[in-house]
Amino acid sequence: MSVKIIQDKLESYPCASSQEEDHALKEITQELILNSLYNSGFFKKAAFQGGTALRILHGLRRFSEDLNFALIERDKKFDLNSYLNSVNGELKAFGYDIKIEGRTSTNAVQNTFLKDDSLGRLLSVQYPKVDGPKKSLKIKLEVDTHPPAGAKTETKFLDFPINFSVTTHDLPSLFAGKSHALLCRQYVKGRDWFDFVWYVGQKVKPNLNFLSNALEQLGPWKGKGLKADMKFYGKEMAKRIKKIDWKKAKADVERFLRPADVKTLELWNEDFFLDCLERLVGKPARLESPK
Repeated sequence: MSVKIIQDKLESYPCASSQEEDHALKEITQELILNSLYNSGFFKKAAFQGGTALRILHGLRRFSEDLNFALIERDKKFDLNSYLNSVNGELKAFGYDIKIEGRTSTNAVQNTFLKDDSLGRLLSVQYPKVDGPKKSLKIKLEVDTHPPAGAKTETKFLDFPINFSVTTHDLPSLFAGKSHALLCRQYVKGRDWFDFVWYVGQKVKPNLNFLSNALEQLGPWKGKGLKADMKFYGKEMAKRIKKIDWKKAKADVERFLRPADVKTLELWNEDFFLDCLERLVGKPARLESPK
């Protein structure tokens, strides 16, 4: 019966390719994991963040691979593993045979991978693999146990597989976290820039206090006591935009989009993103930033 719930949910997605079907099954599994975490009391300690939060809670039009969280209050004794048995047990009831792999921990971040190779054999899929109807899954869970101060949280509600709630960073705080990645990431990740365009379109302003604390904690401004404002934001983001290889950025994000949205990537170039930035911070951002 539980497998039928997943089957019905999968059939509600308008999948037009094997890749879209894979993404849909992964998102369904992500929501089941969120429900399991809720049942375990996880959201009393941690907040949902990242691209998957935007996708599931706010309708972002791209798929996302990982489940990212940050503790609401720093806790050196926090142990993600203590919640995984609950997740594993509940997913088993839906037909999954989860393997927990690659549990790692740094001073600040704990992560693990949940992998399943069995569910695809139980489902009727529209786009079976060449060697049979097998759909494998691998989902990364990551928890920042030493997050910057200043994020604001809110409660959001989901209804699959049943009604439940998640604690999440609010949109300005989510945008601040994404802005920190845009300003500090050492490599090109087109998904970051897709999300940036979405935030601008939603007329969201970044939580500058949270961004300042994140810059103080990690990146080229670490330890400098910077207090970010929109003038700083516009100037530094314009510098980043002018350095991006937009061909690489488009290649990164394309596989996470539906065909109708891939066409928007034709707009991606320096002028397009500077225009987006100007809508956010005003025209001086373009004029004051050197080539």
